[in-house]
Amino acid sequence: MKIAEVSERFGMSADTLRFYEKIGLLRNVNRNGAGIRDYNERDLARVDFIKCMRTAGLSLDTLARYIALVDEGDETVAERKQILVEEREKLAIRMAELQKTMEILDRKIGIYSNNIQEKAKRLNQLNNE
Repeated sequence: MKIAEVSERFGMSADTLRFYEKIGLLRNVNRNGAGIRDYNERDLARVDFIKCMRTAGLSLDTLARYIALVDEGDETVAERKQILVEEREKLAIRMAELQKTMEILDRKIGIYSNNIQEKAKRLNQLNNE
């Protein structure tokens, strides 16, 4: 799959994909005879994982460390697990903060909705008098 197709599929720019290669998050992406990148299923799975982890809030440094450990092999499983556990804890905290923010927004929207309805009701009453 060419870089433009990968870019469209995952909703990220070709520049981002090239940058991920440059910093080592994507390694050994195949190239065709003309030197054009040709992403295989393994590459696509890695892009999907990177996108997911970035959405979860992992820094590029943490992600690079994790990917390097993956590439080192099975002897790094415990360290990889620890990274994921720590990042999951951070994400849980962030999700709780976002949930609190959502509740505040919902409450404020409800107040404004009620105010608008009351104002419309009063206006309607005045117009009917």
